[in-house]
Amino acid sequence: MKTLESYAAGGWKAGEGGDTQLNAITGEAVAKVSSKGVDFRAMLEHGRKVGGPALRKLTFHERAMRLKALGTYLSERKNAYYALSSATGASKVDSMIDVDGGFGTLFAYAGKGRRELPNATFVIDGATEVMSKTGSFVGQHILTPLKGVAVHINAFNFPVWGMLEKLAVNLLAGVPAIVKPASQTAYLTEAVFRDMVESKIFPEGSFQLICGSVGDLFEHLTGQDVVTFTGSASTGQKLRSHPAIVRNSVRFTMEADSLNCSILGPDAVAGTPEFDLYVKEVVREMTTKCGQKCTAIRRAFVPRAQVPAVLDALKARLAKVVVGDPAQEGVTMGALASTGQRDEVRKAVTQLRGDAELVFGNPDDVKAVGADAVKGAFLSPILLHCAQPSESRVVHEVEAFGPVSTVMPYDSIEDVIHLAARGEGSLVGSIFTYDNAFARELVLGAASHHGRLLIVNRDCAKESTGHGSPMPVLIHGGPGRAGGGEEMGGVRGVYHYLQRTALQGSPETLTAITGQWIPGATRREGVHPFRKNLDELQLGDTIKAGPRTVTLEDIEHFAHFTGDTFYAHMDEEAAAKNPFFGGRVAHGYYILSIAAGLFVQPDPGPVLANYGLDNLRFVTPAKAGDQLSVTLTAKGKNPRITENYGEVRWDTVVTNQDGKVVATYDVLTMVEKGPKAA
Repeated sequence: MKTLESYAAGGWKAGEGGDTQLNAITGEAVAKVSSKGVDFRAMLEHGRKVGGPALRKLTFHERAMRLKALGTYLSERKNAYYALSSATGASKVDSMIDVDGGFGTLFAYAGKGRRELPNATFVIDGATEVMSKTGSFVGQHILTPLKGVAVHINAFNFPVWGMLEKLAVNLLAGVPAIVKPASQTAYLTEAVFRDMVESKIFPEGSFQLICGSVGDLFEHLTGQDVVTFTGSASTGQKLRSHPAIVRNSVRFTMEADSLNCSILGPDAVAGTPEFDLYVKEVVREMTTKCGQKCTAIRRAFVPRAQVPAVLDALKARLAKVVVGDPAQEGVTMGALASTGQRDEVRKAVTQLRGDAELVFGNPDDVKAVGADAVKGAFLSPILLHCAQPSESRVVHEVEAFGPVSTVMPYDSIEDVIHLAARGEGSLVGSIFTYDNAFARELVLGAASHHGRLLIVNRDCAKESTGHGSPMPVLIHGGPGRAGGGEEMGGVRGVYHYLQRTALQGSPETLTAITGQWIPGATRREGVHPFRKNLDELQLGDTIKAGPRTVTLEDIEHFAHFTGDTFYAHMDEEAAAKNPFFGGRVAHGYYILSIAAGLFVQPDPGPVLANYGLDNLRFVTPAKAGDQLSVTLTAKGKNPRITENYGEVRWDTVVTNQDGKVVATYDVLTMVEKGPKAA
């Protein structure tokens, strides 16, 4: 039997004594877990003084590249993790969800970091705010990494994904972490973590591991630290109210158990694709990971007339589920993570049966293929039916965290919206319907109580990721009982580990601080900025060009050449009645084309491509006889870490002969870097 170790302050340390964790299939001892003797205060200091500074020296793009490298490194070793995962009771499919799902999250954030975050150590948040009459005093928000440690307290059901879906976000943000897995399955987390440390892909101190309890860790938290918790709502509430959390306003995100629901639409009668998809999804959510998913379907709401058909279809499908050792051929559902967890589920089922009828399965008797049903943590799928859900409290409050679901009828859309809300907030709800009007009304009525809503029909089912699958690009969390937190969510999750700060000052000063040119800061004219490579180009480099006179002939030629003969450009009488124009005007895209013709330097040079415009606004109409000029200023630079070029953002302003702004926008170009030093 292995004694698990914590990775603390740069070294591995075995705790004293410890609890024995058992193989969920065989009941044999797997590992002993204890953190007694670990210096938790030293762990926090190590993260703050060693890991944090090293991470903050890296740009978002550099951290993203390391996430990708880590995902690749771990993927090459996944067979060893699969072998350990089987001891948690997981089938091969369950292990794929946990192990491969964790690696997939690393890859997803590696891509998001490079595409959506700057190759810098901080983020400019939002537009510049002008706060004075002349523009000499402005404001700008920025986001910088917190100088603390992210403490992740994870649940037993996803020992790999649960760790990596959180680590990917805080590492990309530049904040180190301490990971505390649940003891039942910590042996799998520790195995993956050892490889993470040995890879040396991230700097020392970027992540540490606690196998066992957190001891007095919370006593040493500061306002720069962050705590994320996944587990039961009752435990989460205790941690959230810890004096150090309250006293120091420590950021706390909780993702807790929830009574998620799935709703069958009135149109989805037996024989329709949506009916079959619904039945398949309810069974899949009951049996995947043996129902040990915080996103699993606990409450299945069905139109009252469809209840008999749904129950029959569910029972027929559940009868095909084979419980036992996942290593045995034909077994489709393994065991719960521990016999203690199995006993907890049995207690919950007993409570539910006070208001619901048992229609499939037996919580006290199960046949386990290839295993000892007594020694292993096996349980049969349990299906219940509550005929009067509006009169029951238990079915909306008690969660059996296993292969258990309760079917309940509803009588109207208002009724099912009310019933869904009885769960007091959930991570996810799903709707199976081909009636978009029903889907819209239900979503708008139920969204307030859900972190995510999945709408499934025959058009998207083939590629749908499913009710119970949180995705890196979307938030994972929910209101009320579900914890009130949000994990992942693309760069939204990254921002949770960054401090938003409002800067106030002159355009010149804020340009120097943010690395983004702000109107009112110095402009420099001279060599055409398109002749400068990325390294030579300076913020504020400017070209002013024009004027060029707009002619009626040009407007008509542009209209016929492009096919855009909208009346405002071609019909003087009709255009005169338009409240915005008062006569014929030039096309907006004609104005952009004139501007490009004025500022472009046509010869081959460092500018490689124009790949778009941002924030385009047409402010003042341009008419025949107007004289247009353009001012183009280098606004920001974002080098690509893996390429010999980078993005340059150009502030562009088109004005007329009276100095009025005709159009404003940002031009985006790719510009070569300078020649590499010999």
